[in-house]
Formats: sequence, C-alpha cells, structure tokens
Amino acid sequence: MDAELVALASSGATTLVGLMVTDGWAQARARFARLFGREQPRAEAELEESRAELIAASDSGAAREETERVWRDRIRALLVVSPGAAQELRAILGDVAPRVHAEIHGGEFNGPVQLGGIQTNYFGKQ
Repeated sequence: MDAELVALASSGATTLVGLMVTDGWAQARARFARLFGREQPRAEAELEESRAELIAASDSGAAREETERVWRDRIRALLVVSPGAAQELRAILGDVAPRVHAEIHGGEFNGPVQLGGIQTNYFGKQ
C-alpha cells in the first residue's frame, strides 16, 4: 500500500474515533457505515460497538488508541479491496472533519481546541 493510502487510512481512523464521542456521531456513523457496508455488512453495528466501548472506557487514552488501530486496519483493508473507497473516504473526511483555523495577531494566538472551541494564548506583555 502506498504512503498516501496509509496516511488516508490513519486520518480516517483518527477522525472516525474522534467523532464517536461528539454530537456529530449520527451523521458520521451513517456515512462510515455506507463506506464499509459494501465489503462489511455488519459495519454499522460494529461502529456502534466500538463507540460503546470507547464511551465505557471513559477518558482512557489506551482505549482510544486501540479503537483507532482497529479501524485504521479495517480502513486499510477496505482501501486495498475497493479502490473507489479512497475517493469516498476523502469526501467523508472533507465533510465531517473539524475545520482548523488559527490566527496570530501581535502577541496573541487563537486556535482550535480538540474538536471545537477556541484557545487563546498570550505571548509577551498583556
């Protein structure tokens, strides 16, 4: 598998798992289930199982990493057997991935925090 598809699979898994614990999950779940559905008919149920496990683990970084690994491997496998899936995954990520916007004005930096919100850092004198 080429480096671009490996990166796409990693980005897809990170975004998927991040969305599992947000308000945007229902929309994201439907899109990812359709992506996986052509090769993995139980995809929607498995996505929900992963989400439930992630929520039950509370803020466990290890649980998040493991869930990302599982879905990264599944996305890689899908990209191998279904070449059209890469284009569909890119479209999903373009639609559901959080937008990143950062600004620096004088000594003040404003940027996103995780999947939402604004963080303001001041540098120098205030």
